[in-house]
Amino acid sequence: MSLNSQNIPYLSFEELLAESVRLHGHLCPGQVVGVRLAMLGLRLLGVVDPKGKDRKSLIVYVEIDRCATDAIQSVTGCSLGKRSLKWMDFGVMAATFVHIPSGKAYRILAKEEARELAKRYCPDIEDKYRQQLEAYKRMGDDELFSVQEVRVDIPESDLPGRPLRRVKCMLCGDYIQDCRDVEKDGQAICRACAGSRYYEVVSGPVEGVSA
Repeated sequence: MSLNSQNIPYLSFEELLAESVRLHGHLCPGQVVGVRLAMLGLRLLGVVDPKGKDRKSLIVYVEIDRCATDAIQSVTGCSLGKRSLKWMDFGVMAATFVHIPSGKAYRILAKEEARELAKRYCPDIEDKYRQQLEAYKRMGDDELFSVQEVRVDIPESDLPGRPLRRVKCMLCGDYIQDCRDVEKDGQAICRACAGSRYYEVVSGPVEGVSA
């Protein structure tokens, strides 16, 4: 399979990068990698208008919460709020693009070797940060990424759309959507009450918070 770069028909790489930088706040090597990774993922799936007519056909799983993820969101239009961007906390610079209608999916990994390869592409740039930034624009997709065709079984409760279920936690009273509740002693409870709480309650409801 050839991984030669191609622009998404409606925007060039430069335009997509500029749009991503506006979202992210600054230009960095991760933005370049993320934009190119997203462009490749869309091309492999044949998605040409991810923010328009194809907006309901795509889910992207990102494996890291770093700069490239903002770029992927910018290019694809996928987001947590739309339930079309899924964050898997693996700490790996990789993303999987899933075409919902066909089930076709590709996982794209940013190659670690590209960091060293940047020296060959831009030997005249001494600053490592700027060297990588410019080199990642010039490298072939085969040098920058590795690609696997994969299968992703997406539960119905993870798909975009209205919640399948909304229940009240029988311990704390919070409402739980999208089948994220846990059953304990025949009752539905939230994951925090089930032992996965990421916060510690310091005090009860805070009074007078309204503006």
